[in-house]
Amino acid sequence: MLPIGSLADAAADLAATFRGQLLKPMDVGYEDARRVHNGLVDKRPALIARCHGVADVVGSLDVTRRLGLEVAIRGGGHNVAGRATIDGGVMVDLSPMKGIHVDPESKTVWAQGGVTWGELNRETQLHGLAVTGGVVSSTGIAGLTLGGGVGWLMGKYGLALDNLRAVDLVTAGGKVLRASKQQEPELFWALRGGGGNFGVATSFEYELHPVGPTVMGGPIIHPIERSRALLEFFRNSTRSLPDEQTLFASLTHAPDGSGTEVAALVTCHCGPLEDAERAMRPLKQFALPILDAVGPIPYSQLNRMLDANFPKGALNYWKSNFLTELSDAAIDTMISCFARCPTTMGQLLLEHFHGAVARVGVTDTAFPHRREGYNFLVLAQWMQPAESGACVAWARETYEEMRPFFAAGRYVNYLDDDETGEPIAAYGSNYRRLQQIKARYDPTNFFHMNQNIRPLA
Repeated sequence: MLPIGSLADAAADLAATFRGQLLKPMDVGYEDARRVHNGLVDKRPALIARCHGVADVVGSLDVTRRLGLEVAIRGGGHNVAGRATIDGGVMVDLSPMKGIHVDPESKTVWAQGGVTWGELNRETQLHGLAVTGGVVSSTGIAGLTLGGGVGWLMGKYGLALDNLRAVDLVTAGGKVLRASKQQEPELFWALRGGGGNFGVATSFEYELHPVGPTVMGGPIIHPIERSRALLEFFRNSTRSLPDEQTLFASLTHAPDGSGTEVAALVTCHCGPLEDAERAMRPLKQFALPILDAVGPIPYSQLNRMLDANFPKGALNYWKSNFLTELSDAAIDTMISCFARCPTTMGQLLLEHFHGAVARVGVTDTAFPHRREGYNFLVLAQWMQPAESGACVAWARETYEEMRPFFAAGRYVNYLDDDETGEPIAAYGSNYRRLQQIKARYDPTNFFHMNQNIRPLA
């Protein structure tokens, strides 16, 4: 146990130059600041350093090292595993760092590590520009990008990390670096998929693309009795999607709060509206939906359309894996498992990968999952702690029943906190190279509150 005096003295020294806010457990604002998006996570840092700039980050890490404490880095705080916070250590909180600068001439945007996708889209869409970024707008750009960056534009423009031009990083030793293809290229390679293993990413520069402001998209919802036909239709549709179209499928619950089980498609087409209307026609003509909300919509609004389904403070437990294929047997298993879902906020989700995301080489970035196909997610979400046992058990049982259909790969951003051991399945053949880079930039594994890549000895 760290003496209270030593922490108080160190915090007082840091406060002399700190531009942000330092919070200890008895301070006003601490309780709110320690909370992350997943209400199942309940950790109490010894100190929360709410940073306003890079110098604040450097100072926070210096205090953490001197006190011999562990550190966690918070961007948007959405990580389901709760790796943005820590018991008894220091939370370096980037959420106050909201700087954004769009350069419409070069079609680039610079943004700090506390920015969310909703905030970034609001600025870039003023110029009819966007970059792949999330399916929930309250997600932070930092964690999503460093681990991958699945989103509505990925068929046309790749993952969020595929659009990175540079990352500003503070290392475990307090050194401030810029990583790009020209500067620290090995580090830049590792940051595109390797998560928070290599330092604190304080800002990002992305390439932007002409998008909208109006795109075509939304949900189409069918009765649960049509699940098998809908998932078969989804499988057939994804075999010939244009790059501009992203299509996901879900066994979920009606958005009206009734708890009614439904089968749904959710889609986005970021190309010309006449092309989008033509691409959407088969979806709209399939059977007779309960709700068809697919139509012209501002891209920023499309990026927000699922936000209400993922409220802050809801309790979450996820299990995820890529599939070898969406076979008839996999569809049947999904349907039977979803029928046992104990929460009206739970769902089984299929995210389809194709187009630009699948045309990047496996070793071109640390993110190796470049085959066209499906990512399967068991998303257990509920509000009452008394339901935790049943909901977690359902997610685990569903995952085990789906295991015969799994490919080798897993998406690192969806790994929950009970995924122990090295995340080799998230990186495949890229893992050893990541270990070597980790050994160079963080040889003591100072940054280990993440899906940890252990430095190669």
